[in-house]
Amino acid sequence: MSLTLIRRASAEFAGTALLVAAVVGSGIAAARLSPTDVGLQLLENAIATALALGALILTFGPVSGAHFNPVVSAVDWWLGRRAGTGLTARDLAAYTAAQTFGAITGAVLADLMFGLPAATWSRTDRTGGNLWLAEVVATAGLVVLVFALARSGRTAAAPAAVGAYIGAAYWFTSSTSFANPAVTIGRAFTDTFAGIAPSSVPGFIAAQLVGGLLAVAALAAWYPHAADSADVVVVPHFAQENR
Repeated sequence: MSLTLIRRASAEFAGTALLVAAVVGSGIAAARLSPTDVGLQLLENAIATALALGALILTFGPVSGAHFNPVVSAVDWWLGRRAGTGLTARDLAAYTAAQTFGAITGAVLADLMFGLPAATWSRTDRTGGNLWLAEVVATAGLVVLVFALARSGRTAAAPAAVGAYIGAAYWFTSSTSFANPAVTIGRAFTDTFAGIAPSSVPGFIAAQLVGGLLAVAALAAWYPHAADSADVVVVPHFAQENR
């Protein structure tokens, strides 16, 4: 693995870890500060997550593109594989591993910051066709947004746009928009407001992958040359060396 890829993968690890720490930590804080109002808890959790995501894209985007999401990375690889843009297969493997372990680390970090056991399997069941459908919609919308911004030359708006989308999707989807396999796995390690039971994880990930496939189809119809911009997803980052 080249030093450049190590640097980029470490950025994906740190960014995903901090994203999950924000999701889980703000969920814990919300449950403690507003113990009798679930709606207010969700609002607090959504606002903190949206703001943190925007800040993390600004921080790590110049290094790795700030994917923080295996589906975004997989679509980036798929669209760019023939054009020679976007991630290589080696990049994709490194990004996915970094994102997944980063998400687990972020959940552990949040638990520790709030004086909880480092890792406890969640007991929050999240299963059912309506939740899986919500994850398909949330993931497809996120991927289309990211690639539409890149293809139209508006990546400067990505921190605000992606943060706003996720913040809104907390409310317009019944699943509260996980939209990310790595984050889903990480959230299984915390038995708190933002947790998901391990038995519910496969259904969510399957739905997220379907959402990614739908996004590829949508991009083919609406942005047929999206592959040309795969190198600047989510935001432009340093030139890839030793590809």
